[in-house]
Amino acid sequence: MTAILNKAHIICTDHLLDGRPASLNKYIKKWHLAFVNIYCSRTFFSLVRNHDSKASPIPDHVTLTIPPDNGCFKIDETTLTDVVKEKKLEKLQQIGGVNGVASSLQTSLDSGIKGSAEDIARRRDAFGSNTYKKPPSRSSFFHFLVQAFKDFGCAALSLIGLGIKKNGLTDSCGDGGSIFMAIFLVIAISSFSKYIQNKQFEILPEASNDIRIDVIRGGRRQQISIFDIVVGDIVCLKIGDQVPADGLFLYEHSLQIGESSMTGESDHVEVNSKKNPFLISGTKVVDGDARMLVTSVGMNTTWGQMMSHVTVDNNEQTLLQVRLNKLTSAMRRVCVAVAFMVLIVLLVGYFTRNTTDQKVNTEINGSRKNANDKIDTVAEIIAAAFTIVVVAIPEELSSIVALTLAYSMKKMMADQVMVRKLFACETMGSATVICTDKTGTLTLNQMKVTRFWQGKEAMDGTSSSISSFVVNLIHQGVALNTTRSVCRGSSTSEFQFFGNPTEKAILSWAVLDMKMDQEEIKKNFTILFEEPFDSRKKRSGVLIKKKEDNTVYVHWKGAAETILAMCSSYYDGSGVMKDLNGEERMEFKKIIRGMAASSLRCIAFAHKQVAETEEENVKEKKKLKEENLTLLGLVGIKDSCRPGVKKAVEDCQHAGVKIKMITGDDVFTARAIATECGILRSGQDMDSGAVVEGEEFQKYTPEERMEKVEKICVMARSSPSDKLLMVQCLKQKGHVVAVTGDGTNDTPALKKADIGLSMGIQGTEVAKASSDVVILDDNFDSVTTVLKWGRCVYTNIQKFIQFQLTINVTALVINSVATISTGEVPLTAVQLLWVNLIMDNLASLALATEEPTMGLMKRRPVGRTEPLITNIMWRNLLAQAFYQVAVLLILQFRGESIFNVTEAVNDTLIFNTFVLCQVFNEFNARKLEKKNVFKGIHKNNLFLGIVGMTIVLQVLMVEFLKQFAGTERLNWGQWGACIAMAIASWPIGSIVKCIPVPERPIFSYLKWKKRT
Repeated sequence: MTAILNKAHIICTDHLLDGRPASLNKYIKKWHLAFVNIYCSRTFFSLVRNHDSKASPIPDHVTLTIPPDNGCFKIDETTLTDVVKEKKLEKLQQIGGVNGVASSLQTSLDSGIKGSAEDIARRRDAFGSNTYKKPPSRSSFFHFLVQAFKDFGCAALSLIGLGIKKNGLTDSCGDGGSIFMAIFLVIAISSFSKYIQNKQFEILPEASNDIRIDVIRGGRRQQISIFDIVVGDIVCLKIGDQVPADGLFLYEHSLQIGESSMTGESDHVEVNSKKNPFLISGTKVVDGDARMLVTSVGMNTTWGQMMSHVTVDNNEQTLLQVRLNKLTSAMRRVCVAVAFMVLIVLLVGYFTRNTTDQKVNTEINGSRKNANDKIDTVAEIIAAAFTIVVVAIPEELSSIVALTLAYSMKKMMADQVMVRKLFACETMGSATVICTDKTGTLTLNQMKVTRFWQGKEAMDGTSSSISSFVVNLIHQGVALNTTRSVCRGSSTSEFQFFGNPTEKAILSWAVLDMKMDQEEIKKNFTILFEEPFDSRKKRSGVLIKKKEDNTVYVHWKGAAETILAMCSSYYDGSGVMKDLNGEERMEFKKIIRGMAASSLRCIAFAHKQVAETEEENVKEKKKLKEENLTLLGLVGIKDSCRPGVKKAVEDCQHAGVKIKMITGDDVFTARAIATECGILRSGQDMDSGAVVEGEEFQKYTPEERMEKVEKICVMARSSPSDKLLMVQCLKQKGHVVAVTGDGTNDTPALKKADIGLSMGIQGTEVAKASSDVVILDDNFDSVTTVLKWGRCVYTNIQKFIQFQLTINVTALVINSVATISTGEVPLTAVQLLWVNLIMDNLASLALATEEPTMGLMKRRPVGRTEPLITNIMWRNLLAQAFYQVAVLLILQFRGESIFNVTEAVNDTLIFNTFVLCQVFNEFNARKLEKKNVFKGIHKNNLFLGIVGMTIVLQVLMVEFLKQFAGTERLNWGQWGACIAMAIASWPIGSIVKCIPVPERPIFSYLKWKKRT
C-alpha cells in the first residue's frame, strides 16, 4: 500500500509542478518545489496512517535535498567548474567526455547553440554571465575630499587660528566663517574636478576589456563581445587570442597556450583532445587555431575570481607629472625662503624699532605695554608670512595633467583612438619617428584577387579557363589549408566569408570564381596535420587524406617567392606537369615582380602527393614535407591605399616626423605602395639605401646599422625581430619612436618603442595588451590624430604653467614687498583663497580644453631633453608679471591719493585689478607664440563660459559679498579703471611676442658657466 501511495505522491507532485508559471525565476522555482514536496508528503503520510494503524506518526518536519535548478540541462555548474578548473581528465571521461558535456549543454559541436534570445537568457539563468564583480573603487569622492582638505584646509585653518589669537574668538568669528566658507568652496570644487577625472580614467579598463570574440551560433560564425559569451558557446580561437572563459578543446590538432598570466610560468602548455583538453580563461593562444566549448563563465572561472579582487590603479604618475611635481617642489622652496626672509625682517624690525612704516612703529611702541600684546603682534607677523606661502605655492600643477589627459582621452575615443596608458598622450607629442605597418594601416585592408597565373600563362581567374585537375587541387588547398570558413544561410542568400582580409579574398575568389564548395570538400577529406601561418616563414601547410582511396597530400600556401623556392615542378596552362629549371624559375620570379610592381600581394599554391607512411613521420617530427613540391598557381591580391593617407603622411613629414614603412611584402610591392602613399619620392630607389630587406638589415654590422638607419624609409620582407632591431637603433640615435603592430610577434617592438600603437580590428589581444594606444579603425590617419592630440596635451599644459607661474610670481612679489613695507598682506585670506580657486581649478579647466589645430603639425617635435618651460614662456610670463607687479605696487602705495579713496576701497581696487589681470591674461595664455590670441576662440564654448562665470563671480565678490570677502563696493569709474589696467595686458602680450628669444634654453648657459 505504501509503495502505491509513494508512486501516487510522485505523480501528484509532477502534476502540481507542471502548473508552475513559466515566468518564475530559479529562486522562486526552488521554493515552489519545496512547498509542493512538503504539502504532498504530509498528505500522503496522513493517508498511510489511516490505512495502516501501525504506521509511525507524522514527523513535525521534513528534510529535503533540492538539486540545483539548471533548467532543462543535464549537468550542473558545480560539476563543470570542478572538472575544468581542477583538470580532472578521469571525471571528464565519466560524464561522457567532450561529446557528453556538449550533449548535456544542448550544444551542437558543428553549429553551436541556437543563439536565440530565449536560449541565451536560459543559459545565463542557469550558469551565469561572463562578467565579474568589481572591487569598490579606492578613489571615492570622500578620498579626494580628504586630499583637498590636506592641500587647502590645514593652511587656511592655521590662518583662522592665528586670527583668533590676535583678535579673539568674538571678533574673529565673522572673518573665520568667511574663511571657512571659502575653504569649503575650494575643497568641494577641487574634489569634484578630480573625482570626475578619475571616473573618466575608470572607463578605460572597461573599454580595453571589451574584446570581440568569434563564436558559432545557429551554424553561423559571428563576432560578439566577450561579455556576451554563455556556457555552451563554441568559440573560435586563433594565435594571439585571450581565452575568454573556461572550456574544453575541440577539433583541430593542438594549441600552444601561454599560462603566465595565471601561473607565472613562461613555458607554453600544449592543449590537445587526448591528454589535456582543458582551457582556462585569461590565458593566451601562442600557436595554433582551434575551437573550444565554453563550460564556465564569469565568477565561476579562476580568472573571474582573480579579477574581482584586482583594483585598477588610476593614480599612475606620468613622466610629465613627475617633472611638474619637481617644479612645484622648487617653487615651494623659493616661496618658503622668501616667506622666511619676510618673517625675519619683520621680527627684527619689530624688536629693534627700525621699521620704516610710521603706523607699524606706533603699533610696535604701543604694544610694548604688556607681553600679551607682543604675542599678538608676533602672531600677526607670522600670519602675514604664512599667507605668502599659501598664495604663492602652485599646488595643482600635476592635476592639470590629469585634467588635460581625461579631456583629451575622451575626445580621442570619438576619433577612433583608445588610450590604454596615460603617458602615451604626452609622449606621442614628442615622437620623431613612426614605424608603421602597411596592410590595413596605410591600405584599406579590403583585398580582392585580381590576377591568376597557371604556369607562365595569365588566366581570367575562372574555373572554365583552367584544367579541371588543377582546379580540384586548388579547391583542396584553399578549402582545407585555412582556419577560416564560408557560410551561406540558404541557397538564395549571399555567401559570408570569415577570416583575415587575405584569407577572405582567397576564399571569395575560390567560391565565386572557381566554384569551390568548402563543406563538400571537408566531407571528402580528413585533415591529418596542420602548420598554421607563421609570419616569419610566411606560409601555412596542411596534410590531408582522401577518404575515398586513402591517398595523402600535402598542400602549402604562402608568399610567392617562399613557395616557389620549395617547388621543383609546375603545372602549365594545360594542366601538364613540367620541371622547374633555373631559366623557368627566373621567369616565374619576373612574373612575381611584375605583380608586386603593380602593388599586388602575390600568393602561391603548391602540393605534393606523399606516401601513406608520411602521416606517422609528420606526427613524430611535427613538420610537413617542404621540398620537391609542384606549383599549382599564383594569385595577385590588390589592397588599395586608404583615401587621404598620402595627405596624412605629408602632414607628419611637415611636422618633422619621419615615416618608415615596415612590411612583410616583397621589395617591389613595398616600394610601389610606399611611393603611392608618399613615404618614398619617385626618385628614391634601393641604391640610395631608402629601401632594404629585413634580412639585409640584420646582416649589417652595428656601426653600419647606426649609419644607415636614418636613411631607411621602407623595410620589406621584414620579420618581427627586424622591426625590434629597427626600433632599438632609432632609440639609440635619440629618436622618440612610435610603432604600429597587430600580431603577437610584434609584442617585443611594441613594448620597446616609446609609444606602442596596436590595431583594433586586425590586432591580436596580445598585441593590444602590449600597446599603449589602440587604433580602433586601423587607419594611419588616426595615427596622425594621436600625434596631434599628443602635441595638444603638451601645449595645453605649457599654457597653464605659463598662466599659473605669472600669478605665483606676481603674488609672491607684491605680498612680500607690501608685507615688509606695511606689515600687512594687501589681500585677505578669503580673497587669496578665491584667487587660488580661479587659478587652480577654473583656469586649468579653461586652458585644458583647447582642441588641436593644424598649426601644431607645423612645429618640430619636442626633444627628450627640451625643458618644460621654454624661453618663449619665460619671456611671456616675466613680461606679464612685471606689468602686474608694477600696477599693483602703484595702487598699494599711491592708490589712495590717485583715486582719492579710503584704505578699504583701495584694498578692494588692488584685489579687483589683480583678479581681472588674471582673467585677461587667460586669453594671452591661449597662444604662446601667435599674436592673435582670439583665433578660434568661438569654437571653445567652455573657455568663454568659464571666463564669463569668473567675471560674474568677481562682481558678486566685490559688490554683494562685502562681509564675506572683506571688500567695498566700487563705482562705475573705479570699475572702468580696474578693467583698463587689466585689459592693457593684451597689447603688452602682443608687443612682447615681437621680441626674439634664443633657441638654446636659458638655464643651459648657467650649466655651461659652471663647466668652464
